[in-house]
Amino acid sequence: MAAMGPILPFLPVYGKQLGISPLIMGSITAILPILFLIAKPTFGFVVDYFHTWRKLIFIALLAVTSGCYIFMYFLPALPGPLLPDHQFQNVSCMTLLPCNMNHHISTIALCDGTKVAMCHWICKDANFSTKLTFYPIEKEAIISPNTSCLLNINETSQCQRNITKNYKCNVTCDNFEDDHCLYTSITFWGFVLLMSLGNIGFNVSNCISDAICFDVLGEGKQMEYGKQRVWGTIGFGVAAFLAGYTVDLWSHGEIYKTYTPAFLLVLAFTCIDLICCRKLKLPPMLGSTSILKDVCTLLKLKPIIIFLCFATLAGILDSFIIYFLFWYLEDLAMATGHMGEIKLIEGLIVAAETLGGEIIFFSFSGKILKKFGYGYTFTFCFVCYALRLGLISLAPTPWWVLPVEFFMQGPTYALCYTTIVAYASVVSPPGASATVQGIVAGMDDGFGFAVGSLIGGVLYKKVGGAKTLQIFSVLAALSAFMYFVLHILYLKHRTPDTRNNVEWKKPEDAQRHCDIAEM
Repeated sequence: MAAMGPILPFLPVYGKQLGISPLIMGSITAILPILFLIAKPTFGFVVDYFHTWRKLIFIALLAVTSGCYIFMYFLPALPGPLLPDHQFQNVSCMTLLPCNMNHHISTIALCDGTKVAMCHWICKDANFSTKLTFYPIEKEAIISPNTSCLLNINETSQCQRNITKNYKCNVTCDNFEDDHCLYTSITFWGFVLLMSLGNIGFNVSNCISDAICFDVLGEGKQMEYGKQRVWGTIGFGVAAFLAGYTVDLWSHGEIYKTYTPAFLLVLAFTCIDLICCRKLKLPPMLGSTSILKDVCTLLKLKPIIIFLCFATLAGILDSFIIYFLFWYLEDLAMATGHMGEIKLIEGLIVAAETLGGEIIFFSFSGKILKKFGYGYTFTFCFVCYALRLGLISLAPTPWWVLPVEFFMQGPTYALCYTTIVAYASVVSPPGASATVQGIVAGMDDGFGFAVGSLIGGVLYKKVGGAKTLQIFSVLAALSAFMYFVLHILYLKHRTPDTRNNVEWKKPEDAQRHCDIAEM
C-alpha cells in the first residue's frame, strides 16, 4: 500500500495535466472496472486452483503493478503551454492580432503544441467571448501579441465593436479544446495502457491479499481483519503525504507539476514490499475439487444477490470520490486561488483519510460488526456516504475538504470495505475464498466503479462538480433507506451472525467423536 500511495491518488490529475478532459477520463475509468470484474474472479480462481503457488502469483502481480506505474515516468512530455491557475489581468483585446489561418492550420496539423481555448473577457463596458490560439513558446499560457492571436477575423471586429477605447480586461479561459494531437500521441496511449495494466494489477492483488489475510487469520477470525488492514492504510497515507509535499517542493510553485519524487517513492517502497512478501509464510490449505460448483450454488441465494447489488452501489459512490475528488479540488483551487499549494492539500487529504478515519475504523471495525452486525453497519455506511458527499459539495475552498475527509473516510470507506470483505469471507465455501473475494470485489470496485465513473464523468461535464456531488449524496441516502427496509423485512434472519463465530472443539473431543462413530 505504501508503494501505491505516491501515485494512485494522483493518476486522474496526472492525466489532467496531460490535457485529458473529465469526460475522456471518466470513459477510461468506466472501461477499466469492467476489466476488474473479469480479472478479479479469474485470478481468484487461479489462486484457489493453484493454491500451492499463491504466494508466487501474488508477488508477480505486485511487481507487474508497480512496474507499470514506474514506466509512466518515461512517457515523453507533450509540447505546448498550460493554462494558469488564475485570471489573466489587465489584458487589452485591441493589441491582439488575427491569426494567420494558413499558418494556424499547418501548426495544428504538425502537433507542435499550438493550442486553442475559448476565453471570456470581463471589461469595464462590455463582456464577450473569443477563441484564442496560444503558441508553444512558454510553459504557461500568456495573452500577448507574441504568444497568442485571435483565431477568426470576426473576433477582431468584435473587440473593436465592444471596446471603443483601449480598456484593460480580466480574462478567464476554458480548458484547451480536445484535439487529435493528444489522442494520437504515444504519451496518451502509453498513459492509458500503463494506467489500465497498473490499476488492474493493483485491484487484483488487493483482492488476493484480502483472501491471503483471511487464510493467515484462520477460520472464525474475520473480525480481526481490520487490525491487519490498518497497516496498509498507514503505509498508503504516509507515502501519499510525502509524495504530495515533495511534488509541490520540486515544482517550485509552478502549475506544471514535476512528479519525479512520487515515482522514486514508488520504486523504493516496491523493493521493500517484494522483500517482505518473500518472507511471508502462508498456512497450508486444502484445495476444493468443485470451486465453480460451490460458488454457483452460493450465488443462487437471494441474500447474497441483494448483498452484491448493494456492494455495487457502494462501489458507485466510492468511484466518484476516487476518480473525481482531486479533479473537483483542482477546479475549486483554480476558482479560489489555491492552485500553488494544491498538491500539498491533496497529499494532506490522503494522509487525513488514511491516518485519521481509516486507522480508527479499521482498528475498531471488528468490534463494531460484532456489536451491530452486518446489516445495521452497512446501512450506517451509506448514511455516512450521503453526509460526506454533501459536505464536500458545500466546501468554499479546498482546505475545507480536509476536515471532512479526516472524519468521514473512516465510517464510509474503511468500515464499508471491512463489512464487505468480512461478509464475503464468512459465506465463502472451503477452498474458494479467493474466488468469492474476486466476485464480491468485482461487483464493488469493478462493475460499481464502471457505472459510477461513467455517470460521474457525464454529470461532471454537464452540471459541474458540486451538483454531481449532491446527486451522489442523494443516491447514498436512498441506498441507506432501501437497505435498512430490506434488512428489517427480509435479511435480518438470513445474514450470518457476527456475534456467534465458529466454536472450535478440542482435539480429544474430536478423537472421542471418531471412537463413537467407529463403535
